[in-house]
Amino acid sequence: MKSLFVGCGYVGRQVAYRERDDDGSVSAVVRTSSSAAVLGAEGIEAVSADLDTEITLSLPVTDRVLYWFAPPPSGGRQDLRLRNLTQRLCADGQVPSRVVLISTTGVYGDCQGAWVTEERALAPQTDRARRRVDAEIVMRKWCDALGISLVVLRVPGIYGPGKLPLKRLRARQPVLAPALCPWSNRVHVEDLVSACLVAARIGEPRPVYNISDGHPSTMTDFFFQVADAVDLPRPSVIDAEMARSQLSPEMRSYLAESKRIDNTLMREHLGVVIRYPGLASGLAQIVPD
Repeated sequence: MKSLFVGCGYVGRQVAYRERDDDGSVSAVVRTSSSAAVLGAEGIEAVSADLDTEITLSLPVTDRVLYWFAPPPSGGRQDLRLRNLTQRLCADGQVPSRVVLISTTGVYGDCQGAWVTEERALAPQTDRARRRVDAEIVMRKWCDALGISLVVLRVPGIYGPGKLPLKRLRARQPVLAPALCPWSNRVHVEDLVSACLVAARIGEPRPVYNISDGHPSTMTDFFFQVADAVDLPRPSVIDAEMARSQLSPEMRSYLAESKRIDNTLMREHLGVVIRYPGLASGLAQIVPD
């Protein structure tokens, strides 16, 4: 299969390598020349581009699956990077065969602990989530105008080899007391990669899939289990009043939302067999005995 990755970081690289190993023609647009060099050494044609400006794209897009993994800008309520690239592709007459776009379960906002399916109305509470909603809307309109399918994967917290909060644990940063923690969700990177590969190939995709291991817990439980797995002390716990002064604004925003992500479509329609259905199995793969 032919594919082009826009953004090729932690998740994108792993999907790209799987496409390469499947004898695919794989190329990528990344932010820095050093990242392009790393991918080039791994057999993936890559160029660097500033997606925050009016870019010139030297790689072919037509008849390729476009994997959109680029994060939105750090400010504002619109994903100007996505808008810039789609405008450039329109100007160049480039049309991908399909788009797979990584979004976030944060687009649902606070659901007060309810189970959330893809039918749930979007109610983003942060500008970070609003930028993701903007990306979904803009890409949907663009794909509809071109008559190509868009598959949106709404993803919660990702963990995996090289992606654990070890720096935070070693810094002994506190966490919210377990009894006060809202529901949160996550997925092992290998299961997310599997979902991406199927989303690019499935014959009649749904517009949106929730991605999750199907076993919500809490942020504090996550930090406790990771600490136990790597033999670090569990972080101290604080109450809500202390959290307002001791936790970062970003962490507080995560703790202001509670939802449990339903992954039925991921399992039954995409057909993803979840290898790591909970933290215990996922951490055992990352930190074996």
